Amino acid sequence: MNRKEFIKSAACIVGAVSMAPFASASVSRVKSEREVTLKKGLGFGMIKENLSLVDKFKLAKDLGFDGIELNSPTEFTMSEILDAKSRSGIELPSAVNKDHWSKPLSDPDRVVRQQCIDSISQSLREVKEFGGDTVLVVPGVVNEKVSYEEAYHTSLDSIRKLIPHVEQTGIRIGIENVWNNFLLSPLEAKRFIDEINHPLIGWYFDIGNVLRYGWPEHWIKTLNFRIVKLHAKEFSRELMNNKGLWAGFNVELLEGDNNWPVVMKALKEINYGGGWLTAEVGGGDRTRLKMISEQMDQIISYL
Repeated sequence: MNRKEFIKSAACIVGAVSMAPFASASVSRVKSEREVTLKKGLGFGMIKENLSLVDKFKLAKDLGFDGIELNSPTEFTMSEILDAKSRSGIELPSAVNKDHWSKPLSDPDRVVRQQCIDSISQSLREVKEFGGDTVLVVPGVVNEKVSYEEAYHTSLDSIRKLIPHVEQTGIRIGIENVWNNFLLSPLEAKRFIDEINHPLIGWYFDIGNVLRYGWPEHWIKTLNFRIVKLHAKEFSRELMNNKGLWAGFNVELLEGDNNWPVVMKALKEINYGGGWLTAEVGGGDRTRLKMISEQMDQIISYL
């Protein structure tokens, strides 16, 4: 099924709102008349206090976060999640699949790839059940045993095998840029999404991950309507150069190399419609999380 055919039948699956970011460039131009708004999210693993699930949800809500991003397949029962969501008033817009690193979609072993496909399909069902709209997926991993070209083709094949599950649930897959030695430029990322050519498969853009070798505003403008969700993260090239590659992440939001006013301007220019900016940084207790919430308020204020 090509993009046009799917869009014609999409109302039976998910509805016009979910389709909007992907429909066409003309839709993006219509959206230019609307204000870009962002809700604040945080990853569930960032909440380090020893609390029940419902109290962790309530803590995030009390600290000003609008939503929580779970890992999936989840360790909790769906009834526990739905109860905590109802009692806290928190939203659950997305989930991160937890098997895409250990069993990558690009693995040379067909059995391993199928295990990842099965895991992601379960994540899609879970996200639908708890009322979200996106599952974050790492598309593949390039290493000494898996060539770039091999990863490209096996990853494409694996993601295409997920299309029936995407269509059945109406939940989007957001492919994220991570340090996986794969899809290293915005042009290549754009091409990858366009080769899949499905309106419910887009890009989950991590703003900080590209600072090692690029500028997030460039990626945003190139990926454009393909971006379905955003991760907020910071990075310092100076720390990377002086203390080692991974040390670059050891910097607070607003204190690294992200030019947040420029990043927010780029999001406005593409009329980003994903609605969420979710922190993916080192968490902690309520004092630490309150600071992150305030940092994100400052970032969002640049819109």
